[in-house]
Amino acid sequence: MLDWMGSDVITMLKDPVIYEALGRGLQLTLIIALVTIVLSFIFGTLLGIARFSKIPVLSQAATAYIEFVRNIPLLLILLFCYFVGGLQSRDAAIVGLTVFTSSLLAEVVRGGLNSIGTGQWEAARSQGFNYVQILRYVVLPQAVVKMIPPIVSQFVTVIKDSSFAMTIGAFELMYEGVILTGQYWKATQVITIYILIALIYFVINFTLSLLSRKLQGKLSLGRGTIGQ
Repeated sequence: MLDWMGSDVITMLKDPVIYEALGRGLQLTLIIALVTIVLSFIFGTLLGIARFSKIPVLSQAATAYIEFVRNIPLLLILLFCYFVGGLQSRDAAIVGLTVFTSSLLAEVVRGGLNSIGTGQWEAARSQGFNYVQILRYVVLPQAVVKMIPPIVSQFVTVIKDSSFAMTIGAFELMYEGVILTGQYWKATQVITIYILIALIYFVINFTLSLLSRKLQGKLSLGRGTIGQ
């Protein structure tokens, strides 16, 4: 029994098609994730600042957007971008993930801004800084240090959530794995394929988490983090 199981898996692992397919899928997964991370960081920061703002119209509009998006399933957003928006599968995945992730990062940013004491604002105002200057030069640099862990945690989630793109026909890592199981359909082979995919996700996300811990450790200097 063990010999039979082993021979099936070994035969499969010798096939270069496995690695070519998973490589293609990983490439698209990383493209979707990296573009989403960059765009989400930009829009999420702007949304968080808008919600934190004391301007009622701006704050209320940002709040309405954030609450609406956060309470909609990500899969529904992806399907909307693909079928209603008429976007290609890759672009629909990027747009959908960006819309969803931005709303989550906005709350992280708002929490980071709220963590900065009023004394910092008052001290900056006494030096003649306006609101934008205080945010840019005083508050945001301190808040970002505290936001690193939750932001990176959200980025890790983006990489994992990119697998939802398979539902709209994007040939990312998970979808390539599913296609491979059509050729290598025996139980041990299917399990091995999914183990390989799981290991790829783990290596990427664990590495990202380690880097974030080192970065936060160097920058925080005992200031703490959001949620700790």
